[in-house]
Amino acid sequence: MAGILDLVGNTPLVELKHVTINKNVSIYAKMEGNNPGGSVKDRAAYGMIKGALERGEITQGIKLIEATSGNTGIALAMIASLFGVEIEIVMPEDATRERVLTMQAFGAKVILTPKEQSMEGAIDYARKQVAAGGYLMLNQFDNPDNAAMHYATTGPEIWKDTNGKITHFVSAMGTTGTIMGVSAYLKEQNPAIQIVGCQPSEGSHIPGIRKWPEAYLPKIFKRERIDRTIEVDEADARIMAKRLAREEAIFSGMSSGGSVYAGIKLSTEIESGIIVCIICDRGDRYLSSDLFD
Repeated sequence: MAGILDLVGNTPLVELKHVTINKNVSIYAKMEGNNPGGSVKDRAAYGMIKGALERGEITQGIKLIEATSGNTGIALAMIASLFGVEIEIVMPEDATRERVLTMQAFGAKVILTPKEQSMEGAIDYARKQVAAGGYLMLNQFDNPDNAAMHYATTGPEIWKDTNGKITHFVSAMGTTGTIMGVSAYLKEQNPAIQIVGCQPSEGSHIPGIRKWPEAYLPKIFKRERIDRTIEVDEADARIMAKRLAREEAIFSGMSSGGSVYAGIKLSTEIESGIIVCIICDRGDRYLSSDLFD
C-alpha cells in the first residue's frame, strides 16, 4: 500500500483541446497540482529534505528554515512533518491566506516579511536566522537537489508520456529548479528539443515567475540550458488562468496561465510540434486573491 511520499510525481499529462490556436501543434499540460501537496514543489521539497537527511545535515536541535513565495513552503511543511523535523517558513506578507493556513496545518511556523521587500526580503531574513545559529536553510535557489529531482522524475515522465516526441518544453522560471532539471534530462535524450523559460514583463507581478536581480539569481540556474525566454504580461497570465479553468477545466494559478500563454505564443511560430507546459499548482491557492474575480 502506498504512502504519501509514493504519490509525489507521476502526474498526468493532458492535451489542451480548446485554448490552442495552431491545430498542427499539440500542447500538453503537465498537471503538477496532482501532487499530494498540490504543486510541482513537492518534488523539490522531497528531494531536498531526503538529501539533507542522507548527508546528516539535519541533526537534533536543528530547525529547517526556508524563504518561499508559497508552494515550496507548503511542500516542505508537509514533508518535514512526515520526518518529524521542525520547520519555519518565511514569506512576503502579501502571500495568500490559504498558503499560510496550509503551512500552519502541517505544523510549520510562518514568518511574514514586509511585502515591499518582496522575496529578496524573505531570503535576507532567513539568511540572518541561519547566521545566528540553530537553523539549516535548504535554499531551494542554490540546492542541487532541487533540479536533480526534476532530472530524475519530471524529465523522464515527460519523455515517456510523449513517446519521445516532445519538441518544446515550456516552464515558468522561479527557483528555476524545474526547468534546469527537465532541460538536462530532455537534452540528453534529444538535443534538438527546445527549452523555453517564462519571465514576467517589466512591471508585471506573477506569483511563481521571477526576473531576478543579478545578486539574487539562483545558483542552480545555468543560462546555457535554456534556448529561449518568453516574457509574459500579468494581464495575459491572468486571462489564460481563467480560460484554462473555464474552457479546459484546469484550475490553476497565474504562473500556469503564463506558461500556457507562452506555449500558445510559441505554437504560432512553428509549423508543427508537441509542446509540454508545466501547470505548477492548483487554483484553490488563489481564491482569496483577485485572480478569479
